[in-house]
Amino acid sequence: MARDEELKITAGQVSLSATLTLPGTTADDGHAPPDRPPAVLLLPSLLPRDRDGRLDRRRHPGWFRAGSRSETGILVRAAAALAARGVATLRYDKRGCGRSDGRWADAGLFTLVDDARDAIGVLRGHPEVDPTRIGILGHGEGAWLALSVAAADPAIGPLTLIAAPARSLRDVLRRGVAERARRWRSRRAEAGHPFVVALDRGLEELIERADRGEPEMVLSLPGGRRAVIGLPAWEQAMQVSTRALATLQRRSVTIVHGEADAWVDPDESVLLAAALRDVAAPCRLLVPGAGHDLDEASADLWHDLAADLAARLQPRRLPTVLLSIGLR
Repeated sequence: MARDEELKITAGQVSLSATLTLPGTTADDGHAPPDRPPAVLLLPSLLPRDRDGRLDRRRHPGWFRAGSRSETGILVRAAAALAARGVATLRYDKRGCGRSDGRWADAGLFTLVDDARDAIGVLRGHPEVDPTRIGILGHGEGAWLALSVAAADPAIGPLTLIAAPARSLRDVLRRGVAERARRWRSRRAEAGHPFVVALDRGLEELIERADRGEPEMVLSLPGGRRAVIGLPAWEQAMQVSTRALATLQRRSVTIVHGEADAWVDPDESVLLAAALRDVAAPCRLLVPGAGHDLDEASADLWHDLAADLAARLQPRRLPTVLLSIGLR
């Protein structure tokens, strides 16, 4: 049976609360896992989210509709599926979310990249993890982070990218706004989260103000609540193309996308696969009827995704600087 270990990740001046899930003594295939299993870092998507991949309602009251009692975050499902295949995982609350320090609104993409690198360092240094077999599973924004971290670290192994954008955040958000509006008009979706409704309504103003270099923008939410957005963080994301990062990969990549994703259009996976084709021979999987968080995905699908990632976690040579501090 898998066991969880609560950890703290030092990320600059803040502390990030995390969970390391270690596999049990027997994997699903009936074999005992190695003394030090491989590990995967799990990275969440856009918006304030906790370590399980769920929207962070506790630290951001009034931003999101109440979740159902049965709600299970995408990353905790990934952790359970990977543990069943003998793979350890590390997931953490984003800055300003869950039990982590800091403010979500102030965390730019480059800061989030540094946080992910610090998390990789924690994985590599843990005595119960094999530092030569570490991969990353990224969801949405986390897919961009995974590509960015891996591009600069040759010891990172395989990637699984769920709902990954290919174009800049500016293009992805504009298309998402149009798709969500279309669904709400046709009553194919529930009324949106208050923060998402306000963001969609004010997106063009947000883009203009970010381009002008303004420091922040305030979104008005129901009940007199306010959501303060740090614009430099959004401006950073709007300047980045995931396709450029894709050309720097030297590892296997699996791309997974829900066909009903209203945040990142499934066409993004086509563009990303094309960018990866010459360097990583990507595998691309569309999940029928599934949205951004793959809530509709079956247990069998998660089993298959975990098996695919586990099989690709082969040893990679650690950089000399890591060997010099005793990692083996």
